Amino acid sequence: MLEVNKPAVVAEVTEQFARYEKALVGNDVAVLDELFWNSPLTLRYGAGENLYGYDAIRDFRAGRSPTGLDRTVLRTHIVTYGDDMATTHIEFQRTGATRIGRQTQTWVRTDAGWRVVSAHVSVMS
Repeated sequence: MLEVNKPAVVAEVTEQFARYEKALVGNDVAVLDELFWNSPLTLRYGAGENLYGYDAIRDFRAGRSPTGLDRTVLRTHIVTYGDDMATTHIEFQRTGATRIGRQTQTWVRTDAGWRVVSAHVSVMS
């Protein structure tokens, strides 16, 4: 039977997700690159782009402006499935914005640690 939300696994994913969030608003591209699975199978649908494969995601991060990244996380929802898979969801609001953004990530435990294998960002109208 699949064990959902084992406390130790939730703690691990929560820690890595917090690293990701800190790196995102601080534009720490090295940490962001580290936390995505280095595979052509990784994907990220952004608010204005569809990125297929680790290289496309890395190149997007390298070329993105470091301004306007501050945001407030309004709600966080993390669920783990067994020992090696998790989903993270947040609702956020960019500083000075009125619209609500949403971010969903699928995390998998790899030999290198927890990595994002799929991500989707959208903004509600």
